[in-house]
Amino acid sequence: MYENNFPNKRYKHTLEFLSKHISTSDSILDLGVENPFSKIMKSNGYKVENTKGEDLDVEFKSVSQSNADVVTAFEIFEHLVAPYNVLKEIKAKKLVASIPMRLWFAAAYRSKTDPWDRHYHEFEDWQFDWLLEKAGWKIKDTAKWTNPTKKIGFRPLLRYFTNRYYIVYAERA
Repeated sequence: MYENNFPNKRYKHTLEFLSKHISTSDSILDLGVENPFSKIMKSNGYKVENTKGEDLDVEFKSVSQSNADVVTAFEIFEHLVAPYNVLKEIKAKKLVASIPMRLWFAAAYRSKTDPWDRHYHEFEDWQFDWLLEKAGWKIKDTAKWTNPTKKIGFRPLLRYFTNRYYIVYAERA
């Protein structure tokens, strides 16, 4: 998945934000199959269970039947057609979620070979906030960061100054 492009900066910021708000004594349901970041969470003392790869647009059982204290969703909601539905089904009282932000100078991401690796949404921060609030979440903290690349050009230059990732800590309202 990350051949020659492991997202070290994103993982560092995400772990710092998670550690700021979530205790290692809290159990976590991480939306999405086990991935490099869920392994990082485990290696940092978090108790993490992942969903099994079901289509979270239509299948909520793993979310609605979970007894986890916290749900995490790192770069998941942009892949869903209707993220509102799964957000409403979450029983946990705490949510930590991040998204790649919409960039005005780049088209939405779409893999031509993997139908699961496509962005249906690329949110602006206010859109993601609104989605969370409508789904019954109260935002307690947020952070943003850039994602520079080592390429040459106008768009790579813009990536040094334009925030690419947005992370939110929210509690059930």
